[in-house]
Amino acid sequence: PFVVEAGTPGVIIAKVEEKLGIRASDTASIIFDNARIPADNVLGDAEVKTGAGEKGFKGAMKTFDSTRPIVAASAIGIGRAAFEFTRDTLAKEGVKIEYGKPRWKLSSVQADLLEMEAQLRAAWLLTLKATALLDAREENKLESSMAKAKAGRAVTMITQKAVELLGPLGYSTELLVEKWMRDAKINDIYEGTGQINTLIVAREILGYTRNELK
Repeated sequence: PFVVEAGTPGVIIAKVEEKLGIRASDTASIIFDNARIPADNVLGDAEVKTGAGEKGFKGAMKTFDSTRPIVAASAIGIGRAAFEFTRDTLAKEGVKIEYGKPRWKLSSVQADLLEMEAQLRAAWLLTLKATALLDAREENKLESSMAKAKAGRAVTMITQKAVELLGPLGYSTELLVEKWMRDAKINDIYEGTGQINTLIVAREILGYTRNELK
């Protein structure tokens, strides 16, 4: 992998994509036409430049251990906004979460709200653990993938449920709820999909290599 600076001759932005969500961040198709990239722009050490080993590639891949908790935190922010807005809106209509009651005594809406909150808190705690290890410069491959996989799936569920519970109001573009739902899914895709991160978690827990568990 390498870094390409803006304005490099031979680098052409072919198309800026129209996307479902995160529209404030451009995603573009890029063409390299005889572009020359300085050796200093290659990520990793000399081994990756000469092909002598995998250390450079592994080092580049290890950056995911730092970026996955960031994506998880982003997902939690979106999920929290959707959950709190839905909870507060329904509370104004007399539908409130009743903590301490058996699940079978709750209405379906109350049960959904509790599940949304539970998923949000679980993702938050996993992300706290992953970032704490990162701050301490300790190994966090397992925890970062756990946090990313959990948060990506949780925010997708939470935002979809918010739209459902709020009915026409949730589906309307007058509110941010539908935008949160559109922005949520990418958190389950980039920095490794939910499936990839679940696979990494399984390898780390079971002690398998990439070749042993694909």
